[in-house]
Amino acid sequence: MEVKVEVAFLRAEATMAFPRGRLLAVRGGRLHVLAPDGWDVAGGPRPEGARPISREEAVEWCRFEGFDEEVLDAVPTPG
Repeated sequence: MEVKVEVAFLRAEATMAFPRGRLLAVRGGRLHVLAPDGWDVAGGPRPEGARPISREEAVEWCRFEGFDEEVLDAVPTPG
């Protein structure tokens, strides 16, 4: 039986390079950041100022930034 590990989404604070912030995801205790080619593991703790967002907000962020919302289901599972 496969156990589904939940994903929590966050949005980092806006910067000059990323005016709408970066999309982050935590799955199995591991932090990931969405890059142009998919999810990358982010080293270190959660960025200060990153705030939790709902999946619906993450979908909106993806639409605005030009990502297919299916990327939200592709956050790697640790291990």
